[in-house]
Amino acid sequence: MVIKQTVKERGYIYIWMLFAVMLTGVMLAAAGLVWQTEVRREKEQELLFAGDQFRQAIESYYNASQTAVEGSGRYPESLEQLLKDERLPGIKRHLRKIYNDPLTNSRDWGLIRQEDGGITGVYSLSTDRPIKQANFPAEYAAFESAESYQSWKFTPAGGSADGQGMQQTGDQKNSLGGAVLTPQFPAASFDPLSQNQSAPDAGIRQLSRNPVERPIGQ
Repeated sequence: MVIKQTVKERGYIYIWMLFAVMLTGVMLAAAGLVWQTEVRREKEQELLFAGDQFRQAIESYYNASQTAVEGSGRYPESLEQLLKDERLPGIKRHLRKIYNDPLTNSRDWGLIRQEDGGITGVYSLSTDRPIKQANFPAEYAAFESAESYQSWKFTPAGGSADGQGMQQTGDQKNSLGGAVLTPQFPAASFDPLSQNQSAPDAGIRQLSRNPVERPIGQ
């Protein structure tokens, strides 16, 4: 009788142990999912910062070219030109370093180019869907409801981001057509992580056979 009771108690203990193991596994899986989400959110903030640094550097390069030898606004032909601009007397550095894409952990960026090869913006090569879908600063309102990080295109005011010019990934170029823009940028900057900061106002003139002025975003 005592032997039967001992066997029965061991059976209950074994069942409770299995239940505890299963419960622990579920809790660890949930904690891992929360951790992965937080890591992704941090990488999104890093992407916003790095992309905005490129945007400001491209804008600075274009504005500096207004007083350069060629006498007209030009975009850089490579990201390295943002590190060391030798067009003016004395070397000007528009960008401190070539930032890594935090989502791919690589220095390879998608490059938005005009037809003449000038770089007007960058974007991540990650095809993942962003967690952040709203509450962007006004400068990046177009990022809302993006299907992938490749839709987060960091371009100065007037830069071609929506199918104008050319987009380049590595050594591969695809012509997207569109008019060549010659904008004049304001000397302003803002924090891309702030939700309430207003973007600088800037107008562009699209050059075509019949020039028409229109504000950015229309």
